[in-house]
Amino acid sequence: MRLASLHVYPLKGARGISLERAEALTGGLRHDRRFLLLDADGKFVTQRSHPRLALVTTALSADGRSLTIGTPGGSAIEIPLAAAGGSRRVVRIWDDDVEAVDVHGPVVEQLSEHLGARCSLVRMPEDVVRPVETPYGMPGDRVGFADAYPYLLATTASLAELNARLAEPVPMNRFRPNLVIEGGAAYDEERHARVRIGALTFRMPKRCSRCQVTTVDQATGAVGKEPLRTLASYRSEDNKVYFAQNMIPTAEGTLTVGDDVEYL
Repeated sequence: MRLASLHVYPLKGARGISLERAEALTGGLRHDRRFLLLDADGKFVTQRSHPRLALVTTALSADGRSLTIGTPGGSAIEIPLAAAGGSRRVVRIWDDDVEAVDVHGPVVEQLSEHLGARCSLVRMPEDVVRPVETPYGMPGDRVGFADAYPYLLATTASLAELNARLAEPVPMNRFRPNLVIEGGAAYDEERHARVRIGALTFRMPKRCSRCQVTTVDQATGAVGKEPLRTLASYRSEDNKVYFAQNMIPTAEGTLTVGDDVEYL
């Protein structure tokens, strides 16, 4: 088995970026889900409520210091990935209250116009620690603005098994994974508690429960019923539908596409 691809999503809900090599930190791949949109009421925004987020593009600068955000018909606006100072506020992501720094400027206006609703943009500073939920998280485990876990692993074998059941196959980006594994049997990732990827080992505490984001076409923003409807017919348990595996690293390091993968 091998690591087939690596993906980061700097702005939660927006399009991801494919990388050949990435720093694997305690809280996720570097730059993954460090920015978050909030609506006028201060609630965090995702494709669940605003599927047009799928059309927002992101790009990292070569020096790793800035993020460029773009919208269809809008300009590409560059913002710093980290900035000294800035006013802090407490934002809620699911059941967690965390400190974040407001991001100001034309990027906020452009995103608000694209979504058709007033919004604000915040960044999670490096010194803010959001613990991984208990009982799955251990002391020191942390996560950025991802739903609950710092890493998400999916496999091409599991996607192929799902697509064999669909009238129209869906691409892997419907599931927005960080790591995609090639090789092995469908749903092998659910049968093991740990995995070694390159020189790094990850705990795999639980499967990922899926929501309506999987029904959003990541190329167009159109919303349908698949693949969630088909997944629910054979991958549901306790009123939740599962696909892909949540992961937590045991150490920091570097991941490279092509790394060997071994379940432990």
